[in-house]
Amino acid sequence: MNETPHIAGASPADSIPGNIEVSVVMPCLNEERTIGPCVTQALETFQHTGLRGEVVVADNGSTDRSAEIARSLGARVIPVERKGYGSALMGGILAARGEYIVMGDADQSYDFAQVPQFVAKLREGFDLVMGNRFRGGIETGAMPPLHRYLGNPVLTAVGRLFFKSPCSDFHCGLRGFRRDAISQLALRTTGMEFASEMIVKATLFHLRIAEIPTTLRPDAREKASHLRTWRDGWRHLRFLLLYSPRWLFLYPGFALMILGTLAGVWLLPGPRTIDGVTLDVHTLLFSAVLVLLGFQSVNFAVFTKVFAVTEGLAPEDERLNRLFRYITLEVGLVAGALLAAAGLAAWIFALGAWGRHHLGPLDPEITLRIVIPGAVLLAVGFEIILSSLFLSVLGMARR
Repeated sequence: MNETPHIAGASPADSIPGNIEVSVVMPCLNEERTIGPCVTQALETFQHTGLRGEVVVADNGSTDRSAEIARSLGARVIPVERKGYGSALMGGILAARGEYIVMGDADQSYDFAQVPQFVAKLREGFDLVMGNRFRGGIETGAMPPLHRYLGNPVLTAVGRLFFKSPCSDFHCGLRGFRRDAISQLALRTTGMEFASEMIVKATLFHLRIAEIPTTLRPDAREKASHLRTWRDGWRHLRFLLLYSPRWLFLYPGFALMILGTLAGVWLLPGPRTIDGVTLDVHTLLFSAVLVLLGFQSVNFAVFTKVFAVTEGLAPEDERLNRLFRYITLEVGLVAGALLAAAGLAAWIFALGAWGRHHLGPLDPEITLRIVIPGAVLLAVGFEIILSSLFLSVLGMARR
């Protein structure tokens, strides 16, 4: 649908797409009861304030009269075939003609009369302006208690912790942004986690972010919400974890390595007894496993970070660049070879001890205290060699 949009608050000359300042984008899926009042409110806001704007309804496969109603009221309807909240919004954003975009749900839960407030902040130079429902007010029945007191606060807290984001309401559906700034982020998610992805990437790429209080009202639809509490909550959390290799891989990996190393060093001299419980080589073996698992997790953190930067999913990290100036392929190969050689030396020493006993029975409490550390050194050394080679390949792509 490429029909000429109705542009409120403008003269006929302003119908030229380049003269549209703000596009209000509404994702829509069977919203015939509420789409009309939302479109009307947005257009009336343009008329009353003199904003040069358009309303873009991203129809995600409605089977009711939603698209017909929106079009009859002056909105531009953009069919989006790929299902999902994120898909609908990206379709609407790509079709929008305004310099600024304000997105909001088409269920009458948000007040489109606030559009000028978002535009004012964007004119000040902010790239992303978030609504904050917890500062603006949540009317009775507008948000389920589980979402209000657990889901939203917890997921927002996780996002703020992982990414140092200034946003205090990660999932507010009313937000405004500069189209060119958000387009550079290459947003990819198709579901409800699109809301989190926008904030996370805007934070990582150091866009200027502001918040304004927003009131949330009960939606006026007769049918159930498209939001699925546990499924969509998990998708948000999964995205936050996958996009933060530090918290998903690096910190847990270091914790495992430190725990395993401390336990191993403690047990190397001999058995230890705590409250009548004796810990011996069996515990030493598990501590070695912790070290190996931890090291593998740290490796994954580095791989994920380098891949994300290479693919443009995350910005350049100066700390990582400085690290790679010193830890080169050659340094990794030498360090890995030395550790592997140390591990082999431990095994050769154990074999020599076995030979002195004419390859007969040995005391495992003694020999395993040599063999287990040797196995760890050999495995870690080999891992470092492989990791150095793999990172070198990724580095070629980055250069």
